[in-house]
Amino acid sequence: MDNRTHTNRQVVLDTETTGLNPQEGHRIIEIGCVELINRRLTGKRFHVYINPDRLCDDGAIEVHGITNQFLEDKPRFKDIFEDFIAFIRGAELIIHNAPFDIGFINHELSLLNNGAGTVAEYSPVFDTLAYARKEHPGQRNSLDALCKRYGIDNSHRDLHGALLDAEILADVFLLMSGGQFSLLDEPSHSENTKMHAVINRLSLDRPALKIIRCNETELIAHQQRLEIIEKTSGICLWNKKN
Repeated sequence: MDNRTHTNRQVVLDTETTGLNPQEGHRIIEIGCVELINRRLTGKRFHVYINPDRLCDDGAIEVHGITNQFLEDKPRFKDIFEDFIAFIRGAELIIHNAPFDIGFINHELSLLNNGAGTVAEYSPVFDTLAYARKEHPGQRNSLDALCKRYGIDNSHRDLHGALLDAEILADVFLLMSGGQFSLLDEPSHSENTKMHAVINRLSLDRPALKIIRCNETELIAHQQRLEIIEKTSGICLWNKKN
């Protein structure tokens, strides 16, 4: 049973940090968010780099490529706090390995000493890693692994970056959770229901319908879509292999 708090506005979020553990003094250095409304990307984003007032671990820099020198002139978390909360407030947050990002954000909120509280006071959270582990038990469920499983091209992702990872995660989430894929501008479920409720029958003396055959590019795109359906559902009735 799905116990999530349902809202038509969702924010896909990712962070980059100076290290792995906020309890060891590590801080957030980048926040990236993209907005979904009714499971479609709106184009609205929140993206900021943050001066953490400490050095990044060498291992962290190898992962995200963000240098200490680059962060020197960036705002502090206290400077971007209000804009960040305004962007996420009331939306369901979609996060991969949510305890990591939420732990860091809550740590930053606690350092403000202004009664800001925790993320839970502003937004419910949906963890795509926990969901993926239920959907694909015993398999690798990193963001890269999910991209490969669902046929999402992330070849441009040489380094981790909060905004890029949030954009990729949005595509993964929409495919993995079984709904409409954001890049396909198709009618919503309610629109589809309404469309199929009216049947317009063709006249028996109508002229023959013109047959328009797909080209090679369209055929390849169609086959790729069938492969994604098969990976998601386990079987695709339209796939010639079945």
